[in-house]
Amino acid sequence: MRTLAFAAAALLASGSAALAAPATVSVTVGPELTAKAQKEFGVRDVERLAADLRKEVERELAKTGAYDGARVELVLTDAKPNRPTMQQMSKMGLSFESFGVGGATIEGHAIRADGSVTPLSYRWYETDIRNSWATTTWHDAQWTFDRFAARLARGETLASR
Repeated sequence: MRTLAFAAAALLASGSAALAAPATVSVTVGPELTAKAQKEFGVRDVERLAADLRKEVERELAKTGAYDGARVELVLTDAKPNRPTMQQMSKMGLSFESFGVGGATIEGHAIRADGSVTPLSYRWYETDIRNSWATTTWHDAQWTFDRFAARLARGETLASR
């Protein structure tokens, strides 16, 4: 009998959790990064970065239920690759063996169901080139997305970072 009661309680708990709408996440690219994308990095690379940021934030928020029912509106304001993009290699003659420090800056806000707005801002750039030699093109930017999403999902205040 107790097993049946526990099973019913678990079913009810899972049903109520499923009713909460997950956060909706939108990501746009800031005007300065859009200009850099057109001139230097390649629009496709930067659009892919914005999509990766959206997916990472959605995935992490779904794990914890943080910001359920909220709208999270983000702007990818800056990104630096660790290695040359395809466009940089073709236009500037750079080699894929070139490498440098990268990272990204994210800004935006979360609008909760009750209308309260939480400003969001996060940036991280690698400072030691020794950590960059064995990385992919956008490794440090992806690392920034991972850190941002995980901290947001834990409910940390990111406006001061």
